Amino acid sequence: MASTPPADPADKTATRRASEQDVFMREVDEAVRQDEALTIARRYGWPIAGAVVLGLAAFGGWLFWQDRQDAALETSSEQLVAALDELEAGNLDTADEELAAIHSGGAATMAQLARAGLAMQQDRAAEAVTLYAAIAENAEAPQQLRDLAAIRMMAARFDAVEPQVVIDRIGPLAVPDSPWFGSAGELVAFAYLKQDKPEEAGALLAAIAKDQKVPQSIRARTRQLAGLLGVDAIAEDEEAVAELTGEATAAAAAAASPPPAAAQDQ
Repeated sequence: MASTPPADPADKTATRRASEQDVFMREVDEAVRQDEALTIARRYGWPIAGAVVLGLAAFGGWLFWQDRQDAALETSSEQLVAALDELEAGNLDTADEELAAIHSGGAATMAQLARAGLAMQQDRAAEAVTLYAAIAENAEAPQQLRDLAAIRMMAARFDAVEPQVVIDRIGPLAVPDSPWFGSAGELVAFAYLKQDKPEEAGALLAAIAKDQKVPQSIRARTRQLAGLLGVDAIAEDEEAVAELTGEATAAAAAAASPPPAAAQDQ
């Protein structure tokens, strides 16, 4: 059996030197990294620390602001409910004062609407118009409340402005896909009548009367007005009533007649 030749001392020395060189390079690399980190810390440490502190302060401030906003919203909502209770109880002056004290969030817009309605009831039309105009022009208010305020403002000013002003202001709301089709459409139709345009007014009134999404009270009123203008606004309703009446009559006749088995027994 052949014996393994002894290791060359030169190879061992080379291996050891390579290992020592590797360790040395690692130590040098680590020292360089530490030196770079120390240099960066000395040069940018304070700006970085300041940015971190500012970020934490901003986050804390946002949390504080959010908490204050939530508290203000809860307070204004409670104030609105209390004011509406006073209004319902007939304490109009107290209700108006409490409504005027609400200044934050959506509750403030609702309070303004309530104050404007109260002003109209008390024949303070100019004050009501001012309140409605403030809501309609408030870009932060919900769009539907802004539209409602615009309609009521035009209703309050209807006799004091040119009919074209009414058409231009709320005409875009007097369309079938608008939630305010009935309310805005009535005013626009009356504006057409003031412009001596009965055909346009009648067609709009008839369209409102036939729209199932419009409240029934408005549909009934516009149906009568359209009829006065010679526009048929009840044909579709009459067909529906006739159909329902026919179905009811057939059901009643079927219920009154005896079943076939009973007829055979007799």
